[in-house]
Amino acid sequence: MEKLNKAYKFRLKPNQEQRNLIERTFGSARFIYNKLLADSKAHYETTGKSKIFTPAMYKKEFPWLKEVDSLALANAQMNMKKAFTNFFQKRAQFPKFKSKKHPKRSYSTNSVNNSIRIEGNKVKISKLGLVNFVNHRLIPQDHKIKSATISRTSTGKYYISILTEYQIEIIKQPSDNMVGLDFSMKELYVSSDGKKANFPRYYRAMEKKLARAQRKLSKRVKGSNNYHKQRLIVAKLHEKVANQRKDFLHKKSRELVSTYGAIAIEDLNMKGMSQALNFGKSVSDNGWGMFTTFLEYKVKLEGKQVIKIDKWYPSSKTCSSCGALKSNLKLSDRTFSCDCGYTVDRDVNASINIKREGHSLLAW
Repeated sequence: MEKLNKAYKFRLKPNQEQRNLIERTFGSARFIYNKLLADSKAHYETTGKSKIFTPAMYKKEFPWLKEVDSLALANAQMNMKKAFTNFFQKRAQFPKFKSKKHPKRSYSTNSVNNSIRIEGNKVKISKLGLVNFVNHRLIPQDHKIKSATISRTSTGKYYISILTEYQIEIIKQPSDNMVGLDFSMKELYVSSDGKKANFPRYYRAMEKKLARAQRKLSKRVKGSNNYHKQRLIVAKLHEKVANQRKDFLHKKSRELVSTYGAIAIEDLNMKGMSQALNFGKSVSDNGWGMFTTFLEYKVKLEGKQVIKIDKWYPSSKTCSSCGALKSNLKLSDRTFSCDCGYTVDRDVNASINIKREGHSLLAW
């Protein structure tokens, strides 16, 4: 048996009093994060030593911190500590202060003595009490609620993401039926079977509409009612694109996991690609990073495998027929032609090579 975590996301419908308390908790968590960061930074610069600061140290000076969930403040402290750890271990840049102007906000709280629980169409949350929510799916009884994250989107919608823990016996499945996927800017991927994902490119389709809405926003007086109305229109367009993309990626990843026993992909640095190749919009619209994340957690539950091929493996420049390396292949060459007489689509050739390399890296 293996312990796994699973998150369930629901739309919250808080009343006005609960909404006000949620907003105060957002602000308090942000305040504590910034205060801890500022004091930790100042102490280190003055003494050269680190010191542990806690939210409790500020409650006497700022009594309004007692009105909100103390676990939300404790989690803000943990987030700040994690940010420092990532910085010192060279995994991230120095922690930045959180801005109150950011339209997206969230805070996390833990379940202590069943403090987070679902009662019909309401969810019990510490300090907030029973909050109405859209209960569109059941959480299995054997799933133990660990924590919850309450968030507000840029369009003003409230959500709760409930993190659960459960045990499951994962049975390893045979890896005979394997497929290789080559990243494609236009199609999302091209498989070794010659199939394409036919990604609709939602952002590109919405680009003109977004441009018009953003031009209108730029002409509004910042802070005015008309500005906020137009900002909401822009936010809703972005939200629609994000939801369309996520829905498509979920369906494609499920289709692949249900069809194949093992999936071989390239371990690509998408951020680096978007900067180095000046393909920022196309890479972001593509959603390859999100797609691989979906694949990885879905195959784990099915007892199957995702094999990541080294990003420096010359999948595009290697002939999938004879194995010869064509070092002079350009990015603009969309057809692979080898001296051995083999001619094939460049992406199909790469996906066959990825599948072949993946076979040598199978875990079972």
